Amino acid sequence: MSGFLHRVGWLAAGRPWRVIGAWVAALVVATALAMAWGGEPHDDYDAPGTASQRGTDLLRAEFPVLAEAQARVVLHTADGSRLAPEVITAVSARLAEVPDVILVSPPRPSADGDTALINVQYDRPVTDLGGTDAVDDLIEATRPAADAGVTAEFGGQVAENIQEVNGRAEAVGVGFALVILLVAFGSIVAAGVPLAVALIGLGIGSAGITLIAAGTNVSTIAPTLASMIGIGVGIDYALLLITRHVEGLRAGLTVREAAARANGTAGVSVLFAGVTVVLSLMGLRLVGLNTYVTTGFTTAAVVVTVVVTALTLVPALCGLAGTRLLGRRGRAALTAGVGKASVAAAGSPARQTLTAAWAGRIGRRPLPWALGALLLLLLLAAPVLGMRTWPQDAGSQPESTYQRRAYDLVAAEYGPGANGPLMLAVDLRRVPAADLPALVTRIRATPDVAAVAPPVTAPSGNAAVVFVTPAVAPSDKRAADLVRHLRADVLPPGIEITGMTAVFTDLSGLLSDRLWWVVGFVVGVSLLLLTVVFRSPVVALKAAVMNMLSIAAAYGVVTAVFQWGWGAELLGLPHSVPMSSWLPVLMFTVLFGLSMDYEVFLLSRIREDYLATGDPHGSVVRGLAATGRVISSAALIMIAVFAGFALDPDVTVKMVGVGMAVAVLVDATIIRMILVPATMGLLGRANWWLPGWLDRIMPHVDVHGTEPATIPTAPTAPTAEPSAVPTADAGLPGDVLPDVADQTSGSDKPASVG
Repeated sequence: MSGFLHRVGWLAAGRPWRVIGAWVAALVVATALAMAWGGEPHDDYDAPGTASQRGTDLLRAEFPVLAEAQARVVLHTADGSRLAPEVITAVSARLAEVPDVILVSPPRPSADGDTALINVQYDRPVTDLGGTDAVDDLIEATRPAADAGVTAEFGGQVAENIQEVNGRAEAVGVGFALVILLVAFGSIVAAGVPLAVALIGLGIGSAGITLIAAGTNVSTIAPTLASMIGIGVGIDYALLLITRHVEGLRAGLTVREAAARANGTAGVSVLFAGVTVVLSLMGLRLVGLNTYVTTGFTTAAVVVTVVVTALTLVPALCGLAGTRLLGRRGRAALTAGVGKASVAAAGSPARQTLTAAWAGRIGRRPLPWALGALLLLLLLAAPVLGMRTWPQDAGSQPESTYQRRAYDLVAAEYGPGANGPLMLAVDLRRVPAADLPALVTRIRATPDVAAVAPPVTAPSGNAAVVFVTPAVAPSDKRAADLVRHLRADVLPPGIEITGMTAVFTDLSGLLSDRLWWVVGFVVGVSLLLLTVVFRSPVVALKAAVMNMLSIAAAYGVVTAVFQWGWGAELLGLPHSVPMSSWLPVLMFTVLFGLSMDYEVFLLSRIREDYLATGDPHGSVVRGLAATGRVISSAALIMIAVFAGFALDPDVTVKMVGVGMAVAVLVDATIIRMILVPATMGLLGRANWWLPGWLDRIMPHVDVHGTEPATIPTAPTAPTAEPSAVPTADAGLPGDVLPDVADQTSGSDKPASVG
């Protein structure tokens, strides 16, 4: 793999304009196809096997008008005056003319007459209504209300299924990333390359998501999550490659050979890091919900695109930039002959960077540091013990959205439970119709029930539906308790509860149960991959445990911020909200993969040094010193990108952004700076223990690349003109990389020492 990536880097650096032109053309074509034939994301809440789904299926068969998409139009006078009947009549008439609308319910006035609630039923599911076009039709239909000075707000499935994308979060994250890259490299050219790679890869991947949405249901959160991950990993992967490339330039390599060697060494780490992220995302398939399946494979598709972009476009841009990546001071030092000396010093064990000095301090007393870090992580994770999950609804959205305004109006005028009525689907082939009046009386007497409507029988006579209005809001814990109580103690067999409150109750339980399947798959696959890559089950197990600790800490912080309300107002939320049910599974799969990125980057350098020196303690210090700046810069970029998404109006996106930023911060500080050197110091050579039988059956994977651990002593002189593009040679350079087996067969021996 290293030799192949070396050749890719060599060819791309030698023919930069061809590679750049190919990627730009791919971006243009993908964008054009997405604009012509792309679709819009929609949430699919079908949960096969749940009680609410059985009720929904019965309604779809017997009450098609109740089973498809619905919307709510809330008319309200701001001054508290009574609504004019002619305004309500005009709006109702226009709503009946909206495409795909088959029923407009009679307006339901509030007690004081200043509000009217109109329910609108469609003849097809929300996924077939065209997204924002359906909301635009509702806005146009309420024009008479606007002309009369009456406010119209919109709720229900049609309005709440729309994900607004404003690009502000992405812009904030990219802006912070640019500043960090400028500080890290001191060169606008070097800072621009990672951004260009990330944006091109993300642009192509996002266009692909739009095309996928035209053929299947893609979750509304999928494009945002893919943007978050695509920008973060794209910049990080390009940063790692450019850092190795710049090291080669300072060592005196030609521009083209530096790009090739960066691809053959750091590129292997990038490839395996990307594979880990993709495999983690595939764990979402085990949830069994379409919304998770589409989120997983669309985000994975963006990661794959970004990895391929980084491994081809970075060497091309490096070849085009020449030595300008070094910055003005770097070029001056290289021209003056200082480059080799400085690089040699950087590779010398005697050089003590701040990171190396810190690692040495941890290594001298590893046990107290390890225990202190563990206690801190457990303290951060403690709030997770009281975490309560609930899928997002309009009540958790910012007050600036029309969905939230409609939700608040309904709650104020008709009671909080009116935002989440329960629908009891009665199978009259199993429950006698004569039993329904007594059953309605029992339901009315149930605590937390505000109202029960008379049963409505289907035209076929095989089913009936009973509408129950809870006394509490849908996200209130008592609403879910009411659903469970009715099922267990009140309703006989043959009656299923459905409606969004019941669906969300079932989804929360389903996601809690399936989380452990996802955790087992992701951890198991990652353990296997890391064991193969680093030829050490100890390192793989330790990395997995540390990742789970950092994720648990992130869960705890997000619980404190959103559920406890510690900072909710700073994020634009008027009050605390339950944790989104989507959050634990999403965060685990994404964060486990991203955390493994840093493990691969760091451990590959440590093991590379260990194989060259056989020094288990010094290799940790030198590995941390070699990767300290690039991983810190990468972590800062990730934190900036993820924190930028806290500005997104969607609450789930806010939670994911905050949680992932916290996890990366924990991973880059407590984990990498304390736990890694402390535990590796405690274990010593046992870090690299590998049973002989496992060594014989495992494949040899060259994750370190084939670049020697020491800087070449007689490199070829660099290109004299910084702006010149290296000549595209026909073949590979004379010092063709050795075979992977040649490198690993002898150097792997220390890994088997107990």
